[in-house]
Amino acid sequence: MPHIFRCASAGRFIAAAAALPLALSLTLVGTAHADPAPPERQLADSVQAPNIKRHLQEFQKIADANGGTRASGTPGFDKSRDYVAGKLRGAGYQVTVQQFDFPFFQEKSTAAMAQISPDAKTYKPTAPGSSEFGDFATLTYSGSGNAQGTIQAVDLTLPPTPQPSSTSGCEAQDFAGFTAGNIALVQRGTCPFADKARNAQTAGASAVIIFNEGQPGRTDTFTGTLGGPGFTVPVVGTSFAIGQELIAKPNTVVRLKTDTESSTRTTNNIIAETKRGNADKVVMAGAHLDSVLAGPGINDNGSGSAGLLEVALQLAKVPTKNKVRFAWWGAEELGLLGSDHYVTNLPEADRGKIGLYANYDMIASPNYSYMIYDGSGGPAGSAEIEKNLARYFDFLRLPHVPTALDGRSDYGPFMAIGIPVGGLFTGAEGIKTPEEQKMFGGEAGKPYDACYHSACDKISNINDKALAVNTGAIAYSVATFAFSDNPPTRTPAAKSAPAQRGKTQTHHGGLTL
Repeated sequence: MPHIFRCASAGRFIAAAAALPLALSLTLVGTAHADPAPPERQLADSVQAPNIKRHLQEFQKIADANGGTRASGTPGFDKSRDYVAGKLRGAGYQVTVQQFDFPFFQEKSTAAMAQISPDAKTYKPTAPGSSEFGDFATLTYSGSGNAQGTIQAVDLTLPPTPQPSSTSGCEAQDFAGFTAGNIALVQRGTCPFADKARNAQTAGASAVIIFNEGQPGRTDTFTGTLGGPGFTVPVVGTSFAIGQELIAKPNTVVRLKTDTESSTRTTNNIIAETKRGNADKVVMAGAHLDSVLAGPGINDNGSGSAGLLEVALQLAKVPTKNKVRFAWWGAEELGLLGSDHYVTNLPEADRGKIGLYANYDMIASPNYSYMIYDGSGGPAGSAEIEKNLARYFDFLRLPHVPTALDGRSDYGPFMAIGIPVGGLFTGAEGIKTPEEQKMFGGEAGKPYDACYHSACDKISNINDKALAVNTGAIAYSVATFAFSDNPPTRTPAAKSAPAQRGKTQTHHGGLTL
C-alpha cells in the first residue's frame, strides 16, 4: 500500500483542520491510490499546518514593510522571492532564480470622467485596486492624459445581436472619416481591446471609451488589459447603458482623465528541482508568487505559494523516483507573464520531459468551494490529475466540484503546448451558488473572495480549513506522481499545439477581449 505520508485518521484530519493552528497531518494511507508506491519511497514527515501559516505571516510582514504589496517589480516581490528561494536552498534543492523583463503598469491616482454637454454629469470611477466597480474603469496599460472632446461612435452594433458579434474598432477602416481630437466610443466584441484602442489612437482619438456589448452577462462596467505598453491616450471600459447614454444626443462632449505609469521592470521566477529522480519524467507543480499592486495578496496567491513551499520542504527529506520541479511565478497578475516566459524559453527536448503541470492559485478563499480543474478540458493525461486529486477529497469524505480550465492562471502556457495540467482553486470574484453553500457552507450569493485583488487580501482573509485541506491535496498529488512508474506524459501529437483559449481570453489579471 502507498505510504505517501504518515498520518492520523481522516476524522482527526478534519477536526484538526477546523481547529488550526493545531499541528495537522495532511496525508493519506491505505486505499487512497490503487497503484502501490515503492515502499522505500516514503515521506518521513507530515506537513504541519502551523508551518503553512508561518509562511503566510512572513508574506504579510513583507507586504507591511514594503508599501502593502508584493507585486512583481516592487521590493515586496523581491523580498518574497528571497524568502522562498532561501527556504528551498536550505532544504537542499537546486534553485534557479530566472530573471526576465516585463511591462509594469500602475494606476497612480483615480481616474475621472464627466459629461460636459449637452448635460452635465459626473461618472463614478473605479478606484485603483478596488473590487467595487464604478461607472467606468481604467484598462491596464492605458495611457495617461487629460482629454476633452466630442464623442464619436465607431461602427456600433445597436441593438446588440443575441450572440456577441460586434466588430467595432477592430479594423483600421472602421475609423475612416474619424475626426482627430474626438473621443472614440467603441463597442466590446470580437477582437482584443488592444486592437480597438490602437486603431483609435492611430486615427487621432484623444481618448477611447470601450462600452460593454449588451448581451446578458455583457452589460456591466468591466476592466481588462491592453496587453502591454504603447498607448498614449486614456482608455477605459464602461457599461452598455453608459455607452448608449453617450450617443443618445448628438455632439456629446466628455472630459476623461487618467494617471498611469507603464514601464519595463525586472522580476523573477523561482524554480526548485529535486537532485534525484528520473530526469526524463519530471513532475511539476507551481503557484504564482506575486500579488496585485493594490494589496498584499495573502490569498491571491500567498495561499498557493505557502502551501506549495511547505510541501516542497517536506518532500526534500525523501528521494523520489521521478524528478520533481516546483515553480513560483512572477508577473502572473499582468497576464501569466512568468509562466509564459518559462515555457517559451524551454527547449523542445526539455518540454517533452515534463509529464504534468499542476497549478495552485487561491486555495484558501474565505467563502471557499473545493474546486478541482476539469481534466476533460485539457490535454491527454489531465483527467488523471483530476481523478488523483478527487481521490484525496473522496477519502476524506469532502465534497468537491469541477472548475473549467479556462486559461486564467499559470497552467495556461503548459496546456497550450500539450502538457497535462490540473490543480486546485477555491474561487475568486465569482458568486457562490446555493448548491455550493449546501456542500461547503459559507454564504450563497456572495463572492468566494470579497477581497479579491484588493487591499483587504490580508492574513485575516484566509480560511484555515481550506488552506490545510488543499495543502494536503497538493502533498498527496505531488507524492503520488513523484513515486509513480507511469505519470502522465505529454503526447507527441500535441508538441506544437497552439494555445486553446475561448473567445473571451482571460487570465487572473483581467479580460483581453
